[in-house]
Amino acid sequence: MASPGEWIQNGRRYMTDVIQEYRKVHWPTQREYVGGTVGVLVVVGVVTVVLGVVDFGLNQILRLVLP
Repeated sequence: MASPGEWIQNGRRYMTDVIQEYRKVHWPTQREYVGGTVGVLVVVGVVTVVLGVVDFGLNQILRLVLP
C-alpha cells in the first residue's frame, strides 16, 4: 500500500503531466470550427434527403404490393 507521501508525489506528477498535455492541445480557429460545423450540417442534410427518398420509395412499393 502506498504511503501518503507517495500519494502526494504521484498526484503532483499527474497534475504536471496533465498541464503539459493541455499545452500541446491545438485549439481550432473560429474559421476552422465554423467550417467543420457547416460540413456536418451539409452531410446531415444530404443523408436526411437520401433516407427520405428511400423511405418514400419503399412506402410506394409496399402500397403496390400490399392491398
